[in-house]
Amino acid sequence: MSRPIPAVVPTAPLPWWRFPTGWLALGLPLVAVAASTLSAVIAIRGADPVVDARRAAAHQAADEQAEHGPQAEASLPAEVARNHASMRK
Repeated sequence: MSRPIPAVVPTAPLPWWRFPTGWLALGLPLVAVAASTLSAVIAIRGADPVVDARRAAAHQAADEQAEHGPQAEASLPAEVARNHASMRK
């Protein structure tokens, strides 16, 4: 009446490339190296130019004019209101 249970035959282990975790263990570090290399290339090729003193002085004069010129007073009410709202009474 009872059937005999068939014997389990052990199979050969599968190679690592048959498992997704094997691809993750190999692929993630490779992707990280590729991305960091790409980031370094972009940073080196697109580096900002060095600013010399003459150009910096010209930009500084323009910044001074913007801070103390006629447009400077236009932002005064917003700054006063912001500072007033943050003070405790």
